[in-house]
Amino acid sequence: MSHRANYATVFVGAHLHPDGQSLDVEWAEDCGDETKKFEFDVPTDDPQEPYVGIQAFDVSEYGHEIRINGESLSGFDIPPNEGWQYWADTITGAELVGGTNTLKIVRDGDGDDAFAVGTVTIHWKEPVEK
Repeated sequence: MSHRANYATVFVGAHLHPDGQSLDVEWAEDCGDETKKFEFDVPTDDPQEPYVGIQAFDVSEYGHEIRINGESLSGFDIPPNEGWQYWADTITGAELVGGTNTLKIVRDGDGDDAFAVGTVTIHWKEPVEK
């Protein structure tokens, strides 16, 4: 069986921060410690080798989470970096399913990091019948 690559793009546009901390990111929604749940569709019952790419701005600490379908990815999800970064991480510790899936970004509430998230892209391979 052959496979093809597919993906879903989610514009998160979120500013995550503790009380009293702030970044100058007028384009981003003020979210506090976590974003709302975003939905995206996976048009196959057999998504394989999934990974996520995330645009993040001014991340200062480890410990923030990317959650797929309510489950946190294993390992660290968004590494520290000044300014903009694009980070890719395999989806482990969570599963994509055929149909509607959810995405949420959660700030580590134990730190004082303020950062922003732009677009998140979820990638997978799917079987194609010849």
